[in-house]
Amino acid sequence: MITIDELMTPNPFTLSENDSLDDARNIMTEKHIRHIPVVSSDKQLIGLVTQRDVLEATVPGSEQQGNRGDIKLSEIMIRNVSVLHQTDSVRQAAIYLQTHKFGCLPVVSDDALVGIITDSDFIDIAINLLEQVEISEDIPDIEEDMMDDVELPVLEEVL
Repeated sequence: MITIDELMTPNPFTLSENDSLDDARNIMTEKHIRHIPVVSSDKQLIGLVTQRDVLEATVPGSEQQGNRGDIKLSEIMIRNVSVLHQTDSVRQAAIYLQTHKFGCLPVVSDDALVGIITDSDFIDIAINLLEQVEISEDIPDIEEDMMDDVELPVLEEVL
C-alpha cells in the first residue's frame, strides 16, 4: 500500500488565524498555491484558507464588505477541516477527495500539521502512471526479437 507520507508535500506554507487576507493572497500568488493551512503557534491545524475563500472575501458586497485586505483569516477560514494521517492509503485519500469534491487534505501526525496533499498531486500521479504505461507499450519484446535472427537446427527423429 502506498501511503500519504510518500506523496504529500511536507511542511506546507502556513499562516495563523491573525494573518490577513492580503497575506494569504500574496503567498498564493507568489508560491502558485491554492490552499493554505491555518495553524496555531504549536503547528496544530485550526483551519484552512482556499483560493475560493480569498476570492469570495474580496468580492464587493460580500459579508466582509468588499476589498478589505486587512480581514483576519479567522473571519474567512474553513473550520473543522477533514484531515489525513501520514499512514493513510493514497487510494482512500483519492476516493475521499473525489467523493467530497475537496481540493486538498491536510496531513497530520499527533494533531500537528506535517503536510498536505492536493488534487494537483493526484493529477501528477496519474500523469506518471500514464507515462509508465506508454513506456511499457513502446518496449519491444526482447526475447521474441532476439529469436527472429536465430536459426534452430532441425532435429531428426531417431527410431
